[in-house]
Amino acid sequence: MSVASEFKQFALKGNVMDLAVGVIIGGAFGKIVSSLVDDIIMPVVGNLFGGFDFSNLYIPLNGQSADLALVEAKKLGAVLAYGNFITIVLNFIILAFIIFQMVKFMNSLKQAEPPPPPATTPEDILLLREIRDNLKK
Repeated sequence: MSVASEFKQFALKGNVMDLAVGVIIGGAFGKIVSSLVDDIIMPVVGNLFGGFDFSNLYIPLNGQSADLALVEAKKLGAVLAYGNFITIVLNFIILAFIIFQMVKFMNSLKQAEPPPPPATTPEDILLLREIRDNLKK
């Protein structure tokens, strides 16, 4: 079997296609969660904490003034920009919670399915059991 045909067989398996669809949907879902955090949650949280923007939180490392915007402070030297990190951590927590809920829901659907009916015993096995039972008598 050639490498090309092996690769074609691998790439066209159902699991690989399911994985590809999952990655694409996950990327789009990640953008939705990022927008939710950046555009809806963080402004509300910032407003609750006095109206400041989390994305501009930083610690100056090169003697910059702490009153400068993050972009201006970066132009003057190194800064420890922890505000964006807070936003990304919140984004991760929300995404992980949503995925946890999805997995929990899928597991509940699996448990709700009725068990498969017991397999019927083939006729030749039943006949052999009957012969065995008759021989024991």
